[in-house]
Amino acid sequence: MKVILLQDVKGKGKKGQMIEVSDGYARNYMLPRKIAVEATADAVNTMKMNDKAAAEKAAKERAEAVELSKKLREMTLTVSAKGGGAGKLFGSVTNQEIADALKASTGIVLDKRKIVIAEPIKTVGTFTVQCKLGYEIVAPLTVKIVEA
Repeated sequence: MKVILLQDVKGKGKKGQMIEVSDGYARNYMLPRKIAVEATADAVNTMKMNDKAAAEKAAKERAEAVELSKKLREMTLTVSAKGGGAGKLFGSVTNQEIADALKASTGIVLDKRKIVIAEPIKTVGTFTVQCKLGYEIVAPLTVKIVEA
């Protein structure tokens, strides 16, 4: 019997896949537990429409990530931090501070976990941080640290 999985099933397949299982397994286990639905013509069409919608959504999100990466490459973000003179800072500049400064100056909202700082920023100067935008798109962002 062909069924469409409603959730991941270990050893069988992932959510949204159409698989072939024995009649008894489908009728006695999968269908009563709502793990799968029978692959009727209507269910197959619904599955195809959902796959198409998911692909369109992923393509749109990828295009938005590419646009954002272009903006971030051209941008120089200025972050002010408390310093003790001679170019040294009290503590270090965190990815949360960079995310807040990015939101305040440009309106671009980026999660702090998506900003990767190679080594702690503890001095005044210009640094490059990586922004992971998803879909394997990584954009460099130039950050200029000034003493407040």
